Amino acid sequence: MKHIITVQHTQSVHHTNGMVGSWTDWDLTETGKKQADRIGKKLKEELTDKDVILYSSDLKRAKQTAEAIAKYFDIEPVLRQELRERNLGKCCGKSIQWLRENMEHSENTVDDRLFSDAESRRNAWNRLLPFYEEVMENDEENIIIVSHGDLLSIWNAMFLGLPVESFHETEIHGPAGGVSHMSVGDDGKHRVRHINDMSYIL
Repeated sequence: MKHIITVQHTQSVHHTNGMVGSWTDWDLTETGKKQADRIGKKLKEELTDKDVILYSSDLKRAKQTAEAIAKYFDIEPVLRQELRERNLGKCCGKSIQWLRENMEHSENTVDDRLFSDAESRRNAWNRLLPFYEEVMENDEENIIIVSHGDLLSIWNAMFLGLPVESFHETEIHGPAGGVSHMSVGDDGKHRVRHINDMSYIL
């Protein structure tokens, strides 16, 4: 049995100031730090006496969330660039209003890019896929993954066996601080036990 817990990083400064997240390296807010601590405490209660490995995006808001969780398990997060949020190119460091006013291309397909130097959904999928396959194939049983909204929506589709083109019709996306529990049974079946559970930050 493989137990995978995904955590969308908690409240970040860019959630409060109208700026684009993406690869801009925002810190957590004080609220976000408290939320991350609550997630760590509750996960420790659920995973007492379990050996846990924790992977995280190396962007500050995810790394800080992961560090708050990791202290309850007395482990260090393993930072992976593959778990970074989707790169939106030249709008990084700009406001959401600037993005809306200067968008070069709308995203109608998984191959469209908002800006010429941005990642498409397919680009981000291909970046995440080797890490996903690594997790699915290794012997680790209790895995926590801290990442970002767009990347975790891709993870969710991969876990459910959907193709990247499924984003033309559907998307499984959650809010900051959402915690999801997934498992892979000895029969190989993928099960989603909880999706984007917000009770962990309360």
